[in-house]
Amino acid sequence: MKNRRHEAIIEIITEKAVATQELLIKLLAEKGIKTTQATLSRDIQQLSLVKQRDENGVYRYSMPAAAAEEKSLFEEAVISVDYAMNTIVLKCRAGMAQGTCAAIDSVNHQGVVGTIAGDDTIFILVRSEADAKKLSKKFRSELFPRR
Repeated sequence: MKNRRHEAIIEIITEKAVATQELLIKLLAEKGIKTTQATLSRDIQQLSLVKQRDENGVYRYSMPAAAAEEKSLFEEAVISVDYAMNTIVLKCRAGMAQGTCAAIDSVNHQGVVGTIAGDDTIFILVRSEADAKKLSKKFRSELFPRR
């Protein structure tokens, strides 16, 4: 439940300008995740979220540097995403798999058991095929947001 809530928090603050815990609690509830202010405060601390000004000068919660680094590396390096059973396979540009894999490891993705990287391929072992499908879909949406 905690990992699901953490993923939802990161998804929400990435998509919307969220300046208060009250708004974040409301947006989580809209996703079917009910939580208390005390639990949310702990989540914010565990995720190392910070409040900073966005391009419009409005304060909002932001991802930690590791998550931002993962997204940037991911978009630059990954060419394709696929999965078979409970294993996700990311094909990368030559020489970029290991750095991208380290960035992915720095973010707690739900269901991930472990990762391994070669020169241009990353294998991500997850607990179930459902987890593989969900995480693959998330990765594809980051790579190809308009599809």
